[in-house]
Amino acid sequence: MAKKKKNSENTEDSDEIEIDEDLLVDFEEDFEEDFDEDLDLEEELDLLDTEDIDLLEEEEETFIDKDEEKKDLYLSAGIHIGTKLLTGDARRFIYRQTNYGLYVIDLTQTEERLKIAAKFLSKYVEEGSDKVIVSSVRRYGKEPVRKFCEALGCRSITDRFIPGSLTNPNIDTYIKDASVVVIVDPHADKVILNEAKLARIPVVSLFDTDDSLSGIDLAIPANNRGKKALGLAFWILARGISMELGKIASEDDFPYTLQDFTSNIIPYYKQQQQQQEQEQ
Repeated sequence: MAKKKKNSENTEDSDEIEIDEDLLVDFEEDFEEDFDEDLDLEEELDLLDTEDIDLLEEEEETFIDKDEEKKDLYLSAGIHIGTKLLTGDARRFIYRQTNYGLYVIDLTQTEERLKIAAKFLSKYVEEGSDKVIVSSVRRYGKEPVRKFCEALGCRSITDRFIPGSLTNPNIDTYIKDASVVVIVDPHADKVILNEAKLARIPVVSLFDTDDSLSGIDLAIPANNRGKKALGLAFWILARGISMELGKIASEDDFPYTLQDFTSNIIPYYKQQQQQQEQEQ
């Protein structure tokens, strides 16, 4: 969890980040499962799940001072932790860079865009309809997507997206009522992203520091790799949409917990650690 001090514009502070070097080897198999063959594995190995590193003794950020509980929730989930890569499109969402080289996302923009996305999607969400399509190739994104669609009654795609499903009415998987597509990662979900672009269907996407805005109509700056971050983003979004639709009167009335939206997949290296402990 990040701890921050005020006057965040001073970039010469001392940020200590501890990373277990052995994790780089253990994560290789995990990343091979998550990405297409054409992605650069060495780059992806730098993008570890936030719960697997002791991240960021950061300066305190002037974010949601009126609600410390919400602030702690964001920080503990690592939703603000970006990657070591930064695109020109992502620069506008950056709060600062750590000494280790990780870019930190501006949480005020994350919260603001989650609210905007909730208002936008609430205009399309209908129980049992295919107007809102939510997709994730990432394994940590599958459970948040499924629970999001369970809560709101939209359609989830957590397996392979079949090309033509948004553009070819002659195939069995064609989704004729699709009006909005929501994705977790523009890299991993590039097939449905490109097809939505061809079909001129608006796309809402979580947006990390190494992503491009090409084909995305509404970007939500957030860590889109960590399972805690993904669970939190979709939980907040689903809760916000439920409030916009009048299904709940307040945030406390939302019938799902954050844990419901968080993947329970155990990383491969942790499975190995548990096995070694049991053998000992």
